[in-house]
Amino acid sequence: MAEDRTWMEEDLRWEQEFPSRPYAAGRSYEEFRPAYRYGYESGLHHMGRRWEEAEEDLRTGWDRFEGKGPSGSMWEDFKDAVRDAWDRATGHHALDADKMSETEVDRLSRGGRPR
Repeated sequence: MAEDRTWMEEDLRWEQEFPSRPYAAGRSYEEFRPAYRYGYESGLHHMGRRWEEAEEDLRTGWDRFEGKGPSGSMWEDFKDAVRDAWDRATGHHALDADKMSETEVDRLSRGGRPR
């Protein structure tokens, strides 16, 4: 679980993983670092909640998150990275929805366990 990892460890992991993410095309890791950190820290704070339950609160929090810097980063531009880090922090890091069948994604979204 994420409690065993520090943000510095997560940061290194996401920097390596970033180029393979679908939202990374033409963007730099530096732009997304705040989103990963926000998702990671929020995931630790909201353990036990599903993304669908927490997303609206996370959107509101993102608008106030000082760590995103002065760029005025919009939620829609960064929510996928926030969710990636959230999923990993909350224990869904082994799940990569774009590599699973629709049936598996649907089953997991209803609270099922990964196979």
